[in-house]
Amino acid sequence: MSQAKVAPDTINLQDPQYYFNRELSWLEFNYRVLHEALDERTPLLERLKFCAIFSSNLDEFFMVRVAGLKQQVEADVSKLTPDGRTPSEQLTAIGERLRPLVQQQDHLFEYTLRKQLIAQGIYLINYVDLDQEQRTYLHQYFDDQIFPVLTPLAVDPSHPFPYISNLSLNLAVVVREPDTDEERFARVKVPRVLPRFVALPKELRHQEDDQAAVWTGVPLEQVIAHNLEALFPGMIVQECHPFRLTRNADLAVEEDEADDLLLAIEQELRKRHVGKSAVRLEIQSSTPSHIRQRLMEDLILEENDVYEIDGLLGLKDLFYFMSIPRPDLKDEPWSPVIPSFLQRVKEVVDGNGDGTIQLEGEDIFSLIRHSDLLVHHPYDSFSGSVQQFITQAAYDPNVLAIKMTLYRTSGDSPIVNALIAAAENGKQVAALVELKARFDEENNIIWAKRLEQSGVHVVYGLVGLKTHTKIVLVVRREGNKIRRYVHIGTGNYNPKTAKLYTDLGLLSCREELGADLTDLFNFLTGYSRQKSYRKLLVAPVNMREQMIAMIHREIDHSQKGGTGRIVAKMNALVDFQMIKTLYEASQAGVKIDLIIRGICCLRPGIEGISDNIKVISIIGRFLEHSRIFYFHNGGEEEIYIGSADWMTRNLSRRVEAVTPIEDPNLVQELQEILGIMLADNRQAWELQADGTYLQRHPGENGIEQSAQKIFMEMSLKSSGTS
Repeated sequence: MSQAKVAPDTINLQDPQYYFNRELSWLEFNYRVLHEALDERTPLLERLKFCAIFSSNLDEFFMVRVAGLKQQVEADVSKLTPDGRTPSEQLTAIGERLRPLVQQQDHLFEYTLRKQLIAQGIYLINYVDLDQEQRTYLHQYFDDQIFPVLTPLAVDPSHPFPYISNLSLNLAVVVREPDTDEERFARVKVPRVLPRFVALPKELRHQEDDQAAVWTGVPLEQVIAHNLEALFPGMIVQECHPFRLTRNADLAVEEDEADDLLLAIEQELRKRHVGKSAVRLEIQSSTPSHIRQRLMEDLILEENDVYEIDGLLGLKDLFYFMSIPRPDLKDEPWSPVIPSFLQRVKEVVDGNGDGTIQLEGEDIFSLIRHSDLLVHHPYDSFSGSVQQFITQAAYDPNVLAIKMTLYRTSGDSPIVNALIAAAENGKQVAALVELKARFDEENNIIWAKRLEQSGVHVVYGLVGLKTHTKIVLVVRREGNKIRRYVHIGTGNYNPKTAKLYTDLGLLSCREELGADLTDLFNFLTGYSRQKSYRKLLVAPVNMREQMIAMIHREIDHSQKGGTGRIVAKMNALVDFQMIKTLYEASQAGVKIDLIIRGICCLRPGIEGISDNIKVISIIGRFLEHSRIFYFHNGGEEEIYIGSADWMTRNLSRRVEAVTPIEDPNLVQELQEILGIMLADNRQAWELQADGTYLQRHPGENGIEQSAQKIFMEMSLKSSGTS
């Protein structure tokens, strides 16, 4: 949109027309994910993967965001969003935008990708298209492997409608009494403990040029549906229709009343499994109206909560096909490399085979003492850098203490094992575990207990605040001196996601950073009420004010005839105050480039408001997760990395840390990273003033510039392996 240019002081920057809706902006992000599946340049099995990610993202969106809006409607919440919508208006708008996207995904898979799979010898076929020999095999498979697991549940006056678990795939079955012709309703749950797709043995696969196809199989629910007679002997199966349910799955913990946060979270997790309100019903388009109506009534859902699908339900199960051994149908494999500056560091090894640990090669602390180190995952190896830093600290006899935050990590994480080893080696070890990390609560409880049992001091965060910051502090005795080493990052200490998410981390022994982390950990684990930090920007203490002050500093430079310049990369931009301040900067002539993967509520390109702001989003094989903030500052450039997005929750309701990068070489490296991303014309999308995103394409020379591909090439070159 555009408007006549007016003086900035006559413009009301609180006007809803200048803001995008958060939920609708997220849907646009998920469409960009779906587009990777639509894009013919994406390898075939990767296209299935992106379909699965699109569906998995939607599941979480309904479980949390839609569920929250429905609760607001029930509570008669009338507060408008910055873009001027009520909760019920948002629900309506979500349905209007989302239904075409779901249909687009459905048609893509059913009518394009399934055909392309067949052309590659991968046959996902419907049960009705099987030959007799294949049916005989699956009938026996049903008897042996499926039937014993199934539990048909009748629904009648003596059997109330059963509880339908969250994200479960089910069959609504109508059977008839042969003697009375009376119809009865039943529900059969498709068990999650069995593979969603049943593969046929090699000898029963479809044939291609007298060779067995790579894979042939059918959906599990169809195998069950065509063998229902075994579940209802003596009855006539009339009809059967699959449906899938999504429930509210957000936790509601009253922390002020929870004497033991661990116990409170465990109790809430049990509630998540046994019953919160339904928020979405997915059914096939062919489902008769009487079945649809019955399900809506029993699940207490309205028409707007029902999503019709022509083909398979629950396409997040398409992740299964990434296990098929067809590397030619996937992205070229990527193995993170150890950067050259860390190649002298050898792993901690069991040198004698008797459990005695020794360190081979140079220790990582000597390298950090020489200069700050910057690691960029997944291009740089997480295991060869951050994980090695923590592991060496666990076994180094000179290390006295290790303190770190853990937001999300894997249950078998080498990080957790290293902390346990450190405690067993007599070191002071403290771990701040965030139990409220959404959908990881159960996993976090399990390994938090393991840490406690090994002697690690485990703290479960602060009341009212999530601890989202990614920090490690290692205290080491060196001669007569105590030196503190730090890692401050943008990503979780999770070796699995470190191969999939792009993140940055600083390894340093700068005294002021060590002192700041000491103060921050005292704030997290004790009663410290630290209000100032030497270098760090810490939320909710000083980050918002400092970020706004740095934006105003760019405004001052611009108004005095100098250069005002901001480049910021983050996952989401939602906070009203931050957006308003960016608008003021744009009006003052500050040139602003934003690289925002997901939600962006700022509306760029409005004349007189945001015509100096450009927004791009990069969606590729890796999930863009790093946060970088650059301020020109009249030539005295400042650049920061850390854990926080410009969202109200990050700035006001979470503990976050952002660190300045002060080594000139690392500053230059981060500027290069930002420049490469801004020049991307392969995975980059430009946000328009009307809220749509347009994907960039190579210019007249036709040369594609994929930032992620360039970073892989740079990493190989710098490691000496290219």
